[in-house]
Amino acid sequence: MSPKYIFGAVIILVFLIFAGMNLGESLTPYVSIQEARVKGTKVQVKGERVEGSEKYDPERKTFNFKMSDPSGEEVQVIYDGLRPSNFERATEVVAIGKYTNGEFLASELLIKCPSKYEAEEFDGVQS
Repeated sequence: MSPKYIFGAVIILVFLIFAGMNLGESLTPYVSIQEARVKGTKVQVKGERVEGSEKYDPERKTFNFKMSDPSGEEVQVIYDGLRPSNFERATEVVAIGKYTNGEFLASELLIKCPSKYEAEEFDGVQS
């Protein structure tokens, strides 16, 4: 076999290994709060924000709030960053991160708000 082909095969093999490693890191499954507690790895937890639980901690520079999943289980979420501007309108929140020491440490927050194209209610009458 020619050295050109061997070199080409090695390059392709290195690329495939690199791609496989990155793909594995980018896959974060959706789990319940209970499953997040057990897993101990990076996951996505979907739920509703608990109204009135939001606060910003200026010392730690974190945004904290409680979230409940469809089973009713709650978890304290600590997001390393500022409060998303549309958080008060959120119908669902997806927190991406890891459950550690009784708290969910989120590296990312995805906020689902009502669509501006949904019918709005005015004095009990839908338009």
